[in-house]
Amino acid sequence: MRKIATLSLLVAAAAFAAFAASTGYHVVKEIKIGGEGGWDYPEMDSAARRLYLSHATHVVVVDPDAGKVVADIPDTPGVHGIQTVPSLNRGFISNGRGNNVTIFDLKTMKTISQVPTGENPDSIRYEPKTGRIFTFNGRSNNSTAIDAKTGMVVGTIPMGGKPEFSQADDRGHVFVNIEDTSEVVDIDAAKPAVAKRYSIKPCDGPSGLAMDIKNRRLFSVCGNRLMAISDPDAGKVIATPAIGAGPDGVVFDASNGYVMSSNGGDGTMTIVKENAGKWEVLENVATARGARTIALDSKTHNVYLPTAVPGPPPTAGQRRGTFLPDSFKVIVVGK
Repeated sequence: MRKIATLSLLVAAAAFAAFAASTGYHVVKEIKIGGEGGWDYPEMDSAARRLYLSHATHVVVVDPDAGKVVADIPDTPGVHGIQTVPSLNRGFISNGRGNNVTIFDLKTMKTISQVPTGENPDSIRYEPKTGRIFTFNGRSNNSTAIDAKTGMVVGTIPMGGKPEFSQADDRGHVFVNIEDTSEVVDIDAAKPAVAKRYSIKPCDGPSGLAMDIKNRRLFSVCGNRLMAISDPDAGKVIATPAIGAGPDGVVFDASNGYVMSSNGGDGTMTIVKENAGKWEVLENVATARGARTIALDSKTHNVYLPTAVPGPPPTAGQRRGTFLPDSFKVIVVGK
């Protein structure tokens, strides 16, 4: 009887594992964008049904349901990130080569003004309690705080290293990965100043960052193929599940508890979830090489990953491979 019971348990466990390993996520379609140049972070406005894509010197605005480009915001040299604030009818764009932020109207898509920042503003984040926009400036290793209503700079915050992606909570704080020191910095948005910092090693080179605001968990994706899951209040890492190569983005879907990292190095999307207190990898979904950043649609629960078709492999002296002309597109992953 013991052998039969043990065998039954093993079969049941195997069946559960097989079920848990399949999330149903797969590439459902592609949206052709075209044009030349690189890309960085996408931004999804789920309520307005607009997907914003950074694309070298401009921002492409896409209707994801119709699968077509509906607008274009020019003069954003070296654009990295876009942050929409529907309550103000404003959007904010970090221009890495312009060392400034473009403020635009969400209805007309027309530029309202440009605000100077530190050098090479990368990630950009709105903090709702203070009504401030924060840019994280990769070359000057600081953050610029801007009043979102007036467009006036209200402070500059030293980061003590190269800041990467950021997230805001519901308590007046903004968190940011520090790539070269493998830390998370916690900013008190009202001061504005650094409240604390903590190590997320063994993570090396954290880039993308997502947050479960309700349960107070941060998800940092790392260059050494780990996801560092940390408790920002305690200032400590609680899990480090394995992910794919070359990640630069991660999202958290509160509806199902999935944490999804976009791994451009090997063309996968790793899905992680907490199960009985343990963080487990559910699946590695095939996407495309180069699809390293990601945005979540909270309405459909699809995710959007910009990329382009790879060209010839890099030659000696080239840092990165090339992409075929006019092949920029968005991969849509869903069920």
